[in-house]
Amino acid sequence: MSIEKVRNYFKQCGMEEKIQEFEVSSATVALAAQALSCEPCRIAKTLSFSVNGAPVLIVTAGDMKIDNSKYKAYFGTKAKMLKADEVTQAVGHSVGGVCPFAVNDGVKVYLDDSLKRFQTVFPACGSSNSAIELTIPELERYSAFVSWIDVCKSVAESA
Repeated sequence: MSIEKVRNYFKQCGMEEKIQEFEVSSATVALAAQALSCEPCRIAKTLSFSVNGAPVLIVTAGDMKIDNSKYKAYFGTKAKMLKADEVTQAVGHSVGGVCPFAVNDGVKVYLDDSLKRFQTVFPACGSSNSAIELTIPELERYSAFVSWIDVCKSVAESA
């Protein structure tokens, strides 16, 4: 089970006690914000893409969405999200619990600049009813990200 992979990962880091599990779903930004009693923008959602056949995760603030032109300028290709049935095999976590921790080998993780405005954020922990509160330096350290990128725009901008 994916949450167990993440729990074991954080146990090795001495942080497993920070993982929160809920009686309710946290599979979407809105549900996670409700479960955590926080603003939706502080949910660190992890989006799954395929770039030239390789899995890529982009972690972004909950009030952001991918800006296709910025994405193409950075990755040199059109944004192609993995299909739900491809995510588990490619990344190691299922939709609703995708996170940047304990992912399969070869998965590249990027953090979007939209997260930098917060002291702490709440990414999922491998299940549709879990999260962990991390500072931005902790998110950098534990996600083993490749780099910071700017490939998003606010949901409000696109409305």
